[in-house]
Amino acid sequence: MGSRHAALTDTPSAKKKKKTPSLESYFVHCCEDAESSGTRFGLCRDMWDKIKADTEVLQDELNRKILDSLLDFTRKSSSTHHHSDWTSQMRASEIPTAALMLGVNVPDHDMTFQSLSDLLQQSVTPHVASVQAKECGALKHLMKKVLERLMNTVVVVDEEDEEENMQTSTQLHRSVHCSLRILCDWYIKCATGTPGKKRSCPVRDEQQQPPVVIIFKDLEAFNPRVLQDFILICSRYIDRLPLTFIFGIATSPSTIQHMLPYSVSSLLCIELFQSLSCTQHLATVIDKLILTPCIPFKLNGKVMQVLISIFLYHDFSVRNFIKGLQLALLEHFHSQPLSVLCCKKKQALLNVMQLSQPNLERIRQLPSFKRYVEKLEAQEQVNLMTSDTHLKEVCQKLIKDLRKYHKNYYPVLRCLHTLTSSLPRYPLGKQIRELHLICLEKNVWENEDYQSAMKLVKMLAKDELVALLQRCVEILQSSKSKNMKNALVQLEELLAKFKQLDSAAEMAPTVEASITSPIKNLQKKTDLFQLQKTLLEMNESRRAKRLSPFENLRNEALEFIDGLVKSHLSPPESQTLYEVCYYSSSATVRRHLNATPRTSIQAALSSPYYYLQNDRLKTDDGTVSSAAPDICIAYKLHLECGRLINLYDWLEAFTTVVSAGEGNDPDSENFGKVDEVKHARFIRAVSELEFLGFIKSTKQKTDHVARLTWGGC
Repeated sequence: MGSRHAALTDTPSAKKKKKTPSLESYFVHCCEDAESSGTRFGLCRDMWDKIKADTEVLQDELNRKILDSLLDFTRKSSSTHHHSDWTSQMRASEIPTAALMLGVNVPDHDMTFQSLSDLLQQSVTPHVASVQAKECGALKHLMKKVLERLMNTVVVVDEEDEEENMQTSTQLHRSVHCSLRILCDWYIKCATGTPGKKRSCPVRDEQQQPPVVIIFKDLEAFNPRVLQDFILICSRYIDRLPLTFIFGIATSPSTIQHMLPYSVSSLLCIELFQSLSCTQHLATVIDKLILTPCIPFKLNGKVMQVLISIFLYHDFSVRNFIKGLQLALLEHFHSQPLSVLCCKKKQALLNVMQLSQPNLERIRQLPSFKRYVEKLEAQEQVNLMTSDTHLKEVCQKLIKDLRKYHKNYYPVLRCLHTLTSSLPRYPLGKQIRELHLICLEKNVWENEDYQSAMKLVKMLAKDELVALLQRCVEILQSSKSKNMKNALVQLEELLAKFKQLDSAAEMAPTVEASITSPIKNLQKKTDLFQLQKTLLEMNESRRAKRLSPFENLRNEALEFIDGLVKSHLSPPESQTLYEVCYYSSSATVRRHLNATPRTSIQAALSSPYYYLQNDRLKTDDGTVSSAAPDICIAYKLHLECGRLINLYDWLEAFTTVVSAGEGNDPDSENFGKVDEVKHARFIRAVSELEFLGFIKSTKQKTDHVARLTWGGC
């Protein structure tokens, strides 16, 4: 028995399941410099956790106003049966409805609705149900989803579903029929409590019944007929069931009028709510997550431009923008061994002293470090290239300088944006991200738009200029950099001088003597040369305009700002060891986030071996093996045809290739013969190619199809 029992335990079914590789193992796999890969994975995870937490806090802050308004709306709707000031304005048969304008950034709507549902359940009502159009194709499906999510039970739509539920032995809840009458009875039990049983749904106030909130996440995608019938049914139960609707609208409030006739829309008491625009949301995210020295990881200009372009020209999704940032963060720590220094200052200085010999050689090969070494004396160059200890000491200093650069860069960037963001035609951009991209590419002060902006700033009135400088003072006050504190003192002194202009007028030296003296000299006898000299002096004196005290002070202030810009807004590439913190592979980000599915599909159909890893599919001349999947064979054969493809010829060629793949004798009678199985396989392959968009049916010839693509991979 013992040996038999041992044999049973050794069976494959008794073996332990293979463990799923951890995230760290995925990160370390094919990672350069495996020694520091664990440390880099930890730094990457910690930095992403911080970015994720900051994003969630920022999301809550941005949505706080609109969510609070919706909470107040639902609280008021709960007093429908009590004659309050708000409910007296609507009829008893009207359903309170909130039309929530969210914008076209559809991927971000899920986060908003999730936050709304959580807040409603925490502070207003436990009865909240969210539905989407893709799961509510018919009225019975909509009713089923609403009742299941409100009552937390199984809802039976027809007799077939009831038989299936009775046969299921693992059913935890008793099934009920799909009817709003059942929902009304359940709600009354929740509100009053079943005799002899504990109340299942707590109600915070006996006098005020909690509303039943139904959230339609994507109103535009719903079938208008289904929505109309559902509203008509709900309006008949509004006297017994305090319903409240929330419509998620991406386009325009007129969508409700287009989808619902007046006989149905008149049953709704609609109130409009406008959420924050996605562009404002993105500006806040960039300001808090990217334009800050608190997060060491940075994006270079090209990567930043790719992420912003995808946002502006594809989806307007801030959520996808943050996913792109996460991808860049992961790629940077995975592909750059020196990213072990991309962390907080103290940790980075410790990691410098623990760098391995290969990583020290990588530092010596960095383009920014080579430029730094070329500017040093010969003996210092030799020390850096030969002494690892000296190199580590210098790297610590360079890491500190890089941190100082970021602490000075962002306050000065915000000051320059404050001065130029309201100028006509926005020479340096309206959003701070536009100015940031300009500064990442080259020296901003060498840009013609910068010179134009400075000229326009000189044309500002005194009150406007003083207000902008005061905002710059507030920006510099939040900085902890010593350079910014010194700049703050100088800027406050300039503002104090501006305030003194109104109380005490400072007279500039007059030039009347230089103007009148040549006139007096004209009254004396003189020769032609002396007369010409005197007239030239008069002309120059007239051109010399006397500057007012405000103009002198304005020029001084702008020269001060210009000095800050030239000192602290140089591109990151000018800083030594910038490669440690900046991710620059824009092609990788574009390939992952802005993929080309047609090219990938063509590559898979042309070279199935690289996707299936089957040795039978491997060919040397680039052709497709006869053992390849049917769709690959049909695709390869269709590449040899012209614009119109004869289906019968295509079928015969397909059958010949498939027969060869099955190992049939080419000299046999059945070789290449079309049978039912091969015919069905061919029809399926052609249908798949049509679904993928490679061919389409044509009316020119009934037994032909038209080819839609040309060439292959």
